[in-house]
Amino acid sequence: MTEDGRDAGHLLQQARAHCLMPLVAHGGAESEPVVYVRGEGCELTDIHGRTYLDMMGSHTRANSLGYGNREIAAAVQQQLATLHYVGTAAHLAPPTIALAATLARLAPGRLDRVMFVSGGSEAVECALKLARQYQQASGRKPKAYKTISRWTAYHGATMGALSVTDWLPVRDVPDARVPGHSFVPNPTGWTNPFGMDEESYAELCATALERQIELEGPELVAAFIGEPIMQAHGVQIPPRRYWQRVREICDRHGVLLIADEVITGFGRTGAWFACEHYGLEPDIMTVAKALTAGYAPMGAVLTRGEIADAIPMFRHVHTFSGHAACAAAANAAIRIKERDGLIPRAKQNGEYLRQALEDALGGQPIVAQVRGIGHWHAVELTADRATKAPFADDTVAAVVRHMRDESGVLACAIGHAFEMAPPLIATQDQLDRAVTAAARAVHAVARARGLG
Repeated sequence: MTEDGRDAGHLLQQARAHCLMPLVAHGGAESEPVVYVRGEGCELTDIHGRTYLDMMGSHTRANSLGYGNREIAAAVQQQLATLHYVGTAAHLAPPTIALAATLARLAPGRLDRVMFVSGGSEAVECALKLARQYQQASGRKPKAYKTISRWTAYHGATMGALSVTDWLPVRDVPDARVPGHSFVPNPTGWTNPFGMDEESYAELCATALERQIELEGPELVAAFIGEPIMQAHGVQIPPRRYWQRVREICDRHGVLLIADEVITGFGRTGAWFACEHYGLEPDIMTVAKALTAGYAPMGAVLTRGEIADAIPMFRHVHTFSGHAACAAAANAAIRIKERDGLIPRAKQNGEYLRQALEDALGGQPIVAQVRGIGHWHAVELTADRATKAPFADDTVAAVVRHMRDESGVLACAIGHAFEMAPPLIATQDQLDRAVTAAARAVHAVARARGLG
């Protein structure tokens, strides 16, 4: 029985019978439903009564303020009781307007116009349409419809966002994608397809973008989209020079630069937005996830006034755009982060966590690289340090399972690496516990499999 008297077995049976679980292979080791019933701070309790330390921000990295935040819950409850929903288009509510003004204050550079959506994929859809409609309506590029993205990019699972995605099984469908999208190499840590050092490879990636724009026809390319720090294979942090070159290339060819900050925004990297680490002002920026700290589904697209004003009527709409209760959650989450100094603390904790991981794991023969920033770190594993070959089996997943089953710490396997993205409220004691669990797991799995 669960704490509230519900039958755990019956709930699991209903979940198996009725819940379609995406990205889960039928009959696979991870196909069993995981049902959580309570959360407090950085801890989650499952249906069987076991409590875990959540170092993944609710798996999707959206949960930046932990569980059970009563201040956010009260703000949402009050708004629901006052005015929960007023529609879309020109119908607005006070918390939505206040949130737009706050985002304009926090956003990099001149990004001061906001359209709200329900999540990350919708934000990307909106950004792609905004870029195309601006290029066409402004007369700069009347025929522009193409967008360039990058290898192993993830921008969402709806059709437009999927068309600029090259990561996760959502891309592996036989259906035709939305036309007009192409991909170029992306900077990566530890290894890349050409065996180059990281700095040289990042330069190649920027040069490849310019060649692709020229190949597609600059007059037809509306935008380039990229995550400032990519999630594929875990926290890919490019050199500062890379984004500086990308900005120069986009400006030279009249291509709008879309920064996808759905994962990286609102403190995850120790800054309000990851663009700040690169001195980058995008033309369009997408946000979601930690916008509300995961307490309500909401995303947004930000752009400059000159871009928004060049479009006589933006031909796009979402039913729950600017939902008042979601805006109340976002306002509360941002207020807490500012008041409690959680963004600079995330920067300090990130330096602490990276050093702790390097100290604990650096000598392990299967550990290739520790990398990260703020409350987002990855440990890349390798089957052979000399050749930099990744594991082709379930070694990475086995490490994550060991952390969960033996130490009660939740991390996530992501390609060649395992990742930790703790809530911004995590203490250094909790980070230490996660590092200890990771070190024990790596050592145990390597020993059990005769690796090094």
